[in-house]
Amino acid sequence: MVSLVQIASYLPSVREPEKEQSLKEMLAWTGVVLVLYFLLGSINVYGANAASVQQALARLETFQTLLGAQIGSIITLGIGPIVTSSIVLQMLVGSELLDWNTNNQEGKQKFQAAQKVLAYSLTVIQALGWVASGQFGNVSGQPGLLALLSGQIILGGWLIIMMDDLIQKWGFGSGTGLFIAAGVSKSVFIAVLSPLTQTGQVYTSVSGQGNPVGALFKFLTSFDIFTLLPIISTVAVFSAVVYMQSMKVEIPLTFGNVRGFGQKWPLKFLYTSNMPVILIAALVTNFQIIGSSIADSTGCSILGCFSQGQAQSGLVFFLQAPTNTVSTFLQSGSIDAMGIFHILFYTSVYAFGSILFSIFWMRTSGQDADSVAEQIQNTGMKVPGFRKDKRVIKKVLNRYIPALTILSGFAVGLLAAVANMTQAAGGGTGILLTVMILYKLYEQLAQKHMEELHPAMKDFIS
Repeated sequence: MVSLVQIASYLPSVREPEKEQSLKEMLAWTGVVLVLYFLLGSINVYGANAASVQQALARLETFQTLLGAQIGSIITLGIGPIVTSSIVLQMLVGSELLDWNTNNQEGKQKFQAAQKVLAYSLTVIQALGWVASGQFGNVSGQPGLLALLSGQIILGGWLIIMMDDLIQKWGFGSGTGLFIAAGVSKSVFIAVLSPLTQTGQVYTSVSGQGNPVGALFKFLTSFDIFTLLPIISTVAVFSAVVYMQSMKVEIPLTFGNVRGFGQKWPLKFLYTSNMPVILIAALVTNFQIIGSSIADSTGCSILGCFSQGQAQSGLVFFLQAPTNTVSTFLQSGSIDAMGIFHILFYTSVYAFGSILFSIFWMRTSGQDADSVAEQIQNTGMKVPGFRKDKRVIKKVLNRYIPALTILSGFAVGLLAAVANMTQAAGGGTGILLTVMILYKLYEQLAQKHMEELHPAMKDFIS
C-alpha cells in the first residue's frame, strides 16, 4: 500500500537550500514571492462573468481578507486549501482519531505529507465548487467553460501552495502569514486613506458624486465622528496586540553542570500565537461559502438565506459580524433582544472556538509540556533545587502551559470578534493577524541578524 509520504513525494514541491541562507538572501526570496503574489492577484480569470464576480466579492469580502485571496483572479482561493487542510488534520490528530505522535520525526512526516496531499486535493475540490455554484457565472450544461474556469483557479491555488513552500524553505516565516499580512495591509490602506469612491472616481466636493472609501476622507467631507470608528478600532487592536505580545511568564532555570549560572525560560501570554484565530475564522468563512454555494434560486439554503450578497437569516447570519447592530447601538444607545443574542453568539463562536483550536494547536505543534520539557532537558538546564529530571520540568510547565493555552485562545478570539464588530480597517481579525505576523517576523529578523553578527551565539540561541 502506498503511504501518504510516498504520495506527497510525487506532488510539486520546492527543494531545500543546499546551504544556509543569509539574511539578505532570505529577504530577497521573501520579496520575490510577495511581488509574485501581487502579480497573480492582478490576473483575472478568463471567461468569468464580471457581474457574478462582483456579487461573490461583496458576499465573501471577509474570506478575501482573511485568506489572502483575490476573488476573480487566478488566486481566488488564496491560502484557503492550506488552512482548511490544517483545520481538518488538527481536529483529527487533536481528538486522537489519527494516532500520530507529532512530537517525533515519523509523526511530523506523516502530518506534513497528509497536509500537502489534502491541500492539493482541496484546491481541486474548492475550485470546482466555486465554479459549479455559479460564483463566476452560469456554467450549467457547459463542461468546457467549467473546465476552463476551474482549471485557472486550480493552477493559481497550486502556485500559492508552492509559494508557501518556497517561503518556508528559502525566506522568512510562512507564505500563509505573508499573504494574509499583504492582503490586509492593502485593505487597511484603502479603508483609511483612499480618496476614491466605490465607482473608482476621485471624490471632490465640487462633483459631490458618491462617498470616498477611505474613513479619513469620509470624516473630512462629513465631519461625522462615527466615520472615524474604523480608524479608532484599528489603533486599539494594534495597541492591544502589541501589549499582549510583550506579556510573558518567565520560569527560572539553572545549568546543571555550571553552578551559579541560570536563565529564564519565557512562555508568552499569547502562547499559541495567531493560529487559533486563523483556524476559527477560516472555519466560519467556509460555513458562509458553503451556505451561499448550496443556496437555491430564492437565495436560501439549510444554513440560511442571502440577499445582495449578505446573509439575512439562519446560522450564516449569526456567524456574520453584527456591525450594523453595533453601529446603531453606538449612535442611538438602544438595542433589541435579537441584536444582543447576535453579539453574544458571534463573540462566543470566536472566543470558545479559538480556545478549542488553541488546545489542538498546542498538542500538535510541539508546544505541550512534554515537548517543551524535552527541549529544556536538551539544553542542559534544570529546575533550581531539584535534580536534573524531565519529569520535574514537565510538572512545573504543567502549572502554566494549559492555562496559557486557554487564555491565549480566548484573548485572541475575543479581540478578533470585538474588532470585527467595530469595523476595524482591513477587518478586525485581519488587522489582529497582521500585527501578530509582523511582530513575529520582526523577532525572526532580529534573531537572524544577531546570529550573523555573532556566529558563536547561534547554537546558544537555537
